[in-house]
Amino acid sequence: MTKPTATPQATLDPFYQAILGRKAYDLIALDVNALSSVADYFIICSGKSNRQVTAIAEHVQKELKQKGTLPLSVDGIKEGHWVLLDYGDVIIHIFYEPVRRFYDLESLWIDAKRLPAPEPATEAQLTDQE
Repeated sequence: MTKPTATPQATLDPFYQAILGRKAYDLIALDVNALSSVADYFIICSGKSNRQVTAIAEHVQKELKQKGTLPLSVDGIKEGHWVLLDYGDVIIHIFYEPVRRFYDLESLWIDAKRLPAPEPATEAQLTDQE
């Protein structure tokens, strides 16, 4: 699905930046290209409340829209328990933490290659930048 010349890092960077803009945590990316025809990559992250999950999803949509990227579909944004943003080659799963533990997508896709994902900045790092 992804253009052969695009590296996973180059493909995923805009998504990572948008996700981390609202303090999502426990971010992982899975390369599911060899395992699924639905997408090349899943990005999974968590929020600490259903309001934060919704805020992360809305922020991702806004940031990516500014870059000319629109989702093919969005599901679960009103409830804020599990939001799915489908961008074709990349599907973003934003979970409220207890819901993420219950569905445990990482275990369901255990054969998928884990890709390095950036860590969110800590409070100390944010303070040092000012």
